[in-house]
Amino acid sequence: MDGTTPDPLRKKVPLAFLPTPLTPLKKLSAELGPYELYIKRDDMTGLGMGGNKTRKLEYLLYDAAETSCDLVITSGAQQSNHCRQTAAACAQLGLECHLLLGGVPPKVYEGNLLLSHLFGAQLHFTGENRKGEDIAELHDVLSKKGKCYLIPYGGSNAMGALGFVNAMREVKIQLQKMDLQIDHIFFSSSSGGTQAGMLLGKELFDIQADLHAISVDKAKLHGESLEERILDILATGSKSLNLTNTFQIGDIALDRDYEGPGYANLTQQELKTIEMLAESEGILLDAVYTARAFHGMLDLIQKDRLAPGSKILFWHTGGMPNLLTHAFANRLNR
Repeated sequence: MDGTTPDPLRKKVPLAFLPTPLTPLKKLSAELGPYELYIKRDDMTGLGMGGNKTRKLEYLLYDAAETSCDLVITSGAQQSNHCRQTAAACAQLGLECHLLLGGVPPKVYEGNLLLSHLFGAQLHFTGENRKGEDIAELHDVLSKKGKCYLIPYGGSNAMGALGFVNAMREVKIQLQKMDLQIDHIFFSSSSGGTQAGMLLGKELFDIQADLHAISVDKAKLHGESLEERILDILATGSKSLNLTNTFQIGDIALDRDYEGPGYANLTQQELKTIEMLAESEGILLDAVYTARAFHGMLDLIQKDRLAPGSKILFWHTGGMPNLLTHAFANRLNR
């Protein structure tokens, strides 16, 4: 890599503390035997208690500013990391933030929901709809008071995916400085933008590691499968980055073996994974995304699905505020 940055990757507003650390998991590696484990700490991006969505928001909110928008609308579950980080970014940039959140208003705000409220976001509860199904209706209402910028569920479109194209450049530079060749990169995949950005970055910066996306959500997004959504993002992203490779649906490797009971339904194995990493390395996984992906990675290692001696990187996408809820505490104390 010659160190140059493609022009689309320069067009962002700085919101994150970058680069995030890339460190070895020494105790866990020793326990697992012939594997070297590393972790990429996007839980330490800084904005609003951190998380990987900050990378996407750097590009999305740059675009919002370029188009002179003053109201931002996005959506998610009540414990959405994306919504919490969007609310924090809007507070920092002086933008009015509106969040469409699934469910009904709880009696007590906790975790990400409490933080979104503290950051000044206006909350709209939408019952069974948690993926922005009602966003057009809210846009029609709010457009009468200002110019609105719509951020899709999870910040996952071609603009947001640039955050993880740039992240792949960042990690390649870190690995070069460490004189380290990673064989596998594991991460959670839900709305598709992170995975699409990684695939584009892998192609653009000639990264040889295999990508392992652990799916955490069974539900489709507006009738599209996750694979279809990722392919759409890849098509647009490839054009903006002038990539000659044409991605096919078969290029999107998505491991659905760990979806379990569905989105945000913590399994006993995932709970044990959270406790294990906290006790062995002092690192917290979240109860929706990273615990499921980390459990999936460990399960594949223990089943000898990865070659002995492999160097494995887990991309920690953040989300710890959802641990600070009564629902999680009740599961932990059973």
